[in-house]
Amino acid sequence: MRPTRRTVLTAAAAAALTALRPAPAAPDLQPHASFWFPDTLLSWDPRTDPDLPFNRATVPLASRFTPPPPNPMAHAHRARISALVSFAPTSGNPSQGSPTADHYALTHWAYLDELVFWGGSAGEGLILAPTAPVIDAAHRNGVPVLGTVFLPPAAYGGQLRWTRDLLRRGTDGDFPVAGKLLTVAREYGFDGWFLNAETGGGDAALAADMRDFVAFLRDHGHPLRVTWYDAMAVSGDIAWQNELNDNNAPFFRAADSMFLNFGWNRPGLVSSAGLARGLGRDPYELWAGVDVEARGWDTRVDWEALLPPDGPPLTSVGFYRPEWTWKAAPAGERAPAAFHRRDDRFWSGAALDPARPAPGPGTWRPPAAFVADRSTLTALPFATTFNTGHGLAWYERGRVTSTAAWNHLGLQDRLPGRRWVIRTDGARPDVGFDFADAWRGGSSLLVTGSGAPATTELYAARLPLTEATVAELAHRTDPGSGAVRVELAVALAEEQPYPFTYVPVATLPAGGGTGWTTASVRLGALLRGRSGGTAYALGIRLAAPDGGPVRWRLGELALHDGTPPAPRPPTAPAVTASSTAADGTAALRLAWGPPAPRRGAGRPRHYEVHQVLPGGERRFLGGTCGHAYYVPVLSRTAGEPATCLEVRAVDELYTASAPAPVTFHW
Repeated sequence: MRPTRRTVLTAAAAAALTALRPAPAAPDLQPHASFWFPDTLLSWDPRTDPDLPFNRATVPLASRFTPPPPNPMAHAHRARISALVSFAPTSGNPSQGSPTADHYALTHWAYLDELVFWGGSAGEGLILAPTAPVIDAAHRNGVPVLGTVFLPPAAYGGQLRWTRDLLRRGTDGDFPVAGKLLTVAREYGFDGWFLNAETGGGDAALAADMRDFVAFLRDHGHPLRVTWYDAMAVSGDIAWQNELNDNNAPFFRAADSMFLNFGWNRPGLVSSAGLARGLGRDPYELWAGVDVEARGWDTRVDWEALLPPDGPPLTSVGFYRPEWTWKAAPAGERAPAAFHRRDDRFWSGAALDPARPAPGPGTWRPPAAFVADRSTLTALPFATTFNTGHGLAWYERGRVTSTAAWNHLGLQDRLPGRRWVIRTDGARPDVGFDFADAWRGGSSLLVTGSGAPATTELYAARLPLTEATVAELAHRTDPGSGAVRVELAVALAEEQPYPFTYVPVATLPAGGGTGWTTASVRLGALLRGRSGGTAYALGIRLAAPDGGPVRWRLGELALHDGTPPAPRPPTAPAVTASSTAADGTAALRLAWGPPAPRRGAGRPRHYEVHQVLPGGERRFLGGTCGHAYYVPVLSRTAGEPATCLEVRAVDELYTASAPAPVTFHW
């Protein structure tokens, strides 16, 4: 939050991302994340915003539950985690991903209670709305997303008039800009606003207006959330308190939560928690700021002050810029698989074992060491292809349908929340996301080890089982692997450690020569004569029957009570705008309507767009959860006068609808 830190990072991030982003074929058509100044927001109208269809999220906020944590020091229903993340610069941030895998593909949603889409600057805009891919990925995992209102320090371009513009009242005494903020959140589909007022020079009257503005947002936006950053004091000046006290308590009372500045200490946190309770509020509505932007897991933090060894955490934790795991990666660790290993270390600890994070005094305390994870797996059908939301290619049923790198978090699957809880009497295998091969999307789960029997816990769940429930897997061995015996691990009781029952799946041959194979196993036998039950955890047990090494990958895991009918195709797809570049490629804006309802079919999970090539092959162009998509580069094939595109609806089991064709004439 401090000006020097923010300014340096913004410039560096802008330079880095500009270098990584290929130039679009038609910049005038490229939709971007939306940002405004207070006065320009007043003139924004969703009915005339041509980019709104590309920025509108569609995935509802999922409900979640807290399973018994694998680590007894992880406190359920107490401390929580907020993260302020800058996925890209404020301006020039593509609405729906971009053609590179070098992207902060956040996947540790299980530990997050709130994500702030961080940004804003005096030179670009002060009010920043989250992009649809981030909202959709977060919502799929039950995490609310907040946009940012940033009033920068005067020394770095902030102007007090912008604060006054924000707080200007209408003739009815209400706040017109606050009304617009509520409209933006509802139209774009996100969950509230993070308010960071750091422009000095105000007075007590201005601070009172700010308090009323915050209260207006909270009262009129319910259930939208408002988080206040500890900067402006009741005097109207900027005075970071590093605790909750009389100088900032009115703002906390008006908001849903408050992000405490980074200079907190033990007495201040004790006092803050006590004052919060005295106000009738939960002390875990306070986020103790931890600035990891510069040093990540080497950041010096007084963890003993925040996490007393003889009791629960004093407050929740707010991470500032955990995308350090991506931005600060050394050469050789920016590739997707290496990035996820770094990110897993940040959230799970150096041992990559949430059951035994074993933090030492004065060292990094990963969230897995003190916060219970959450899960949204409560209903069937459920499927995952371990797609992390970025990749070096796109795969469909094990075949490459695009060789282009990509990122789009809205296409991300629900991924294992605990990385990685493993049980074995032998050497612990290595488990992680891999991008060299996939069944669907851009990645798969790769397990390598010595071959001793090992169970990898994948998902905490509360999935209803019946005699008709079927589990399906797409898996393979890789070259260099011995034969691998595969069993599905299912826990029918919610306790730690999970009491797994093992269901034989297959024994795959050595060497990987047979490629991907699919298997289907019925889970009804687990119910032992009962009409139903619950799967509280899912995992995989692998062993090498011949004693050879294991190199095995899982491309898909699905559970269902019978395959539902495929969704109907999208309706009325159309090219709404196009432009041809000097190199002969085209950029397109596409739009379509939702499918007509079909009995038994679920709502589409997302939509996929393909180009039909001569001979009938299809090339994947992209996907989105919404009803509009921007194709940055469409290449003409063999001088064809027109190119056929197909849009498909894809359901939760990745069953695609029939295509809805649309033709682009060159």
